[in-house]
Amino acid sequence: MKRYAILLLLALSIAAVVQDRVTADEFIRLPSEKRDSDDLVGTRWAILLAGSNGYWNYRHQADVCHAYQILKNGGLKDENIVVFMYDDIANNEENPRSGVIINSPDGDDVYHGVPKDYTGEDVTVDNFFSVLLGNKTAVRGGSGKVVNSGPNDHIFIYYTDHGGPGVLGMPTSPYMYANDLIEVLKKKHASGTYKSLVFYLEACESGSIFEGLLPEGLNIYATTASGPDENSWGTYCPGDYPSAPPEYDTCLGDLYSVAWMEDSEVHNLQTETIRQQYHLVKERTSNGNSNYGSHVMQYGDLQLSTDELYLYLGTNPANQNLTFIASNSLPPSSIAVNQRDADLLHFWHKYRKAPEGSRRKTESGKQFAEAMSHRMHVDSSIKLVGKVLFGIEKGVEVLDGVRPAGQPLVDDWDCLKTLVRSFETHCGSLSQYGMKHMRSIANFCNAGISKEQMMEASSQACPNFPSNSWSSLTNGFSA
Repeated sequence: MKRYAILLLLALSIAAVVQDRVTADEFIRLPSEKRDSDDLVGTRWAILLAGSNGYWNYRHQADVCHAYQILKNGGLKDENIVVFMYDDIANNEENPRSGVIINSPDGDDVYHGVPKDYTGEDVTVDNFFSVLLGNKTAVRGGSGKVVNSGPNDHIFIYYTDHGGPGVLGMPTSPYMYANDLIEVLKKKHASGTYKSLVFYLEACESGSIFEGLLPEGLNIYATTASGPDENSWGTYCPGDYPSAPPEYDTCLGDLYSVAWMEDSEVHNLQTETIRQQYHLVKERTSNGNSNYGSHVMQYGDLQLSTDELYLYLGTNPANQNLTFIASNSLPPSSIAVNQRDADLLHFWHKYRKAPEGSRRKTESGKQFAEAMSHRMHVDSSIKLVGKVLFGIEKGVEVLDGVRPAGQPLVDDWDCLKTLVRSFETHCGSLSQYGMKHMRSIANFCNAGISKEQMMEASSQACPNFPSNSWSSLTNGFSA
């Protein structure tokens, strides 16, 4: 009897071990096996958008092309990646490597294979919104590709461009206002056509696009290159360290953008989380808290930051055995260039290197002078409008005011758009550089300034405005 009892206990022990092993096999998987089931329940979608044109803005399209290569290597299909880029860089006469775009000094060509979904005049706010909402009948031009996502799908959006308080640039008119973007994100959520959405945004004052505007509960996580009131930075620029190759007269990338992309290339994205990448990117983009860096921010449903990056970016099989490194193996730049000064840097290096008496030297000198003239015109016009509206002392206070953290830029976005149009009617386009003054115009709205008052003040400040090509008279913020 004792012998049978021992056999029974042994059998029960074996059964328990087998059961434990089954349970362990169900819940403890190797990193390479961790997310296999996700492919069965959802699709990864991505929108990549460069919002500028012009060779001096080389870095934005280089960023987007690099991002495409990461997603492609991660296993995303072209049918699920929508690319917006003006496409005037690769074959530009200024490009020293025709047909090639690089995003770092020793980088490979990132232009090859990139889908040309929406290029040139098809890179518009309306097309971006229609693509995100999956509204195929509303897109105009381009490939017609949209994010036709379902309730179990994951969406990644990467947007890189110039920006200003409450606004993002586009190579076409109008530019994108923060409130319109937030409303589209809310509409996308209400449609029930995604499980979670991650938004990476590179632009000056990019934090202002979400600050006080992006609510929790939409299953959206957003991270930005800079806070609501600070610049973002170009990198791999002429004279930077490391520098662009000597034949390049323009910045190759943006500091925040290359930080997240180069991090993605040295880690196994099946195990690295959004939060881990956020901290590494934040450290690198702050550039040692020097004068050449910005504070990376995060907004929305922060709990999504515990998701593995694989859910949104896929993962390169070549990185399967890489171990996560909690400290930055990629050093920050010793110098970075304010995004708003990257055009001047390009014109200056082009001028400096051109032979004396050459057409190239004359042209680049003219471009530099016109860009500076436009800047001085915009800066002085905004200051004068402020003084006309509020007086000399009070005007400076209103122009420079910054609302407390957590508050949106402006209470009445229609007022902001109206006052911008009023200013541009008399003073010419703010253009990419003039985006920096959007906070001042928002402050006019918050102080109760009407359209009529703005029109009168602008007409006094600008009895005429420069008509050179750099003033972009036909490319204002609003149609």
